[in-house]
Amino acid sequence: MRIARRGRMIGVLGFLLAGAVGIISSTQTWLTVERADAGEAILVPGASALPLLAPLSLAVLALGVAMSIVGPVLRLVFGILGLATGLFLAWTTVQLFLAEPLAAVRTTVTETTGLAGDAAVADVVRGIALSAWPVIALVGWVVLILASVVVVLTWRRWKTGGRRYRTDAPHGTESSGPVDAIDSWDDLSRGTDPTR
Repeated sequence: MRIARRGRMIGVLGFLLAGAVGIISSTQTWLTVERADAGEAILVPGASALPLLAPLSLAVLALGVAMSIVGPVLRLVFGILGLATGLFLAWTTVQLFLAEPLAAVRTTVTETTGLAGDAAVADVVRGIALSAWPVIALVGWVVLILASVVVVLTWRRWKTGGRRYRTDAPHGTESSGPVDAIDSWDDLSRGTDPTR
């Protein structure tokens, strides 16, 4: 099956793409608050609308980078972590569409106006408009979820990492001579004479 053979590439690229979209979207305007007091509109970035957006997106990027070199068990663990993170971020993003996102703008409105408390913030807010960035982020979370599912289904079939990442020699294989300088140093580190 083609997906099984390309599981590593799909997983790593999916994680990196979703993490990058999350980081970029955390700095962009997600919500625009129209004020009832005729003041200037308040722009709410993604990091303020969803406080966990930036740190979880960074974690997804780190998982994507590490996934390319880790062993089989950690691949599965990273796939499960990516799936849980994608589901959580997708659910919290969908909440902005399902309900009036007053909670998502409360902190930014309080910082801008100096008014605190649910009632005071609600009095200032006349309306809240969503930008395209929550939709773009949601697409990123769907990519993360799908990539995580691919990782969970294919982690056993991935080729192992390169020899340079290994700390021990593979059992039952003998080198006929040094392949390159890095392999020679690896052989020396294991106590093997690379000139034999």
